[in-house]
Amino acid sequence: MPTDPLESSRPLPPVTCYGGGAMAFHWTMFALVVIVGVLGLLHDSWPKQTQALWIDVHALLGLLLWAVLIARLGWRFRHAPPVLPGNVGSFARRFSSPVHWLLYALLFITPILGFVTFIYHGRIFDFGLFQVNPGVAKNRAIFHPTEDIHGYLAYALFALAGLHALAALWHQFYLHDGVLMRMWPRSRE
Repeated sequence: MPTDPLESSRPLPPVTCYGGGAMAFHWTMFALVVIVGVLGLLHDSWPKQTQALWIDVHALLGLLLWAVLIARLGWRFRHAPPVLPGNVGSFARRFSSPVHWLLYALLFITPILGFVTFIYHGRIFDFGLFQVNPGVAKNRAIFHPTEDIHGYLAYALFALAGLHALAALWHQFYLHDGVLMRMWPRSRE
């Protein structure tokens, strides 16, 4: 009988890994969330002369993150994840799927609200040699609430992604059940 309710006393089966495509989507999205998140958190710290450029970079990478999410969901619907090892406890089994779908939901809606905020802020994408102007006039009644909601959802995303990472580390270093290694890139033997 395990002493920890999250731990299993069953022996470790061989780890069934995700495929290379799933790993590539996962770690690409991880990197994009970190980069877009840091740029978003630094929004008010940029010098005024470069602030518009960094907002453009934040917005473009946010749109790229959204596009990668759509591609990942398409991939996910065609490729079932590997079965969890038998030694994974019922708590992890019960919550892993809802947590992932909540992450997907936050990753879906947060960039959309960011894009609405960007457009109704009257911004244009300025790349020096050319500009992309959506032609929408600044409208504080739209961009102000969407900007706030975008920020709150981003913080919720960071919190949930942080808990997700902590859970993966818990599985790896405390439970030793091989869950993290399913998504960890390593050489095939």
